[in-house]
Amino acid sequence: MKVHADLCVIPMGVGVSVGEYIAECQRVLCEAGLTHHMHAYGTNIEGEWDEVMAAIKQCHERVHALGAPRISTTLKLGTRTDRSQSLQDKIDSVESKLDQ
Repeated sequence: MKVHADLCVIPMGVGVSVGEYIAECQRVLCEAGLTHHMHAYGTNIEGEWDEVMAAIKQCHERVHALGAPRISTTLKLGTRTDRSQSLQDKIDSVESKLDQ
């Protein structure tokens, strides 16, 4: 099953700057071959359910391995069975309505 996910990983106990930990998660998503788009407070991901969930688990494992003793993650998921729709399709739909 295809899934769209909005992932926000927050390493805790590592100080104020968390960029190096977020960069590691981005590496995980790239290595997994998943379509993803980072934004200011998280990352949108699309792919097969099991592949997305495995990558999220690996993000946690790698961030812990970098020294984060605790991680707080927010995850929003969306699936649909009536048709195929990419993250870009969703954005394009809204933008087309702005042009009207």
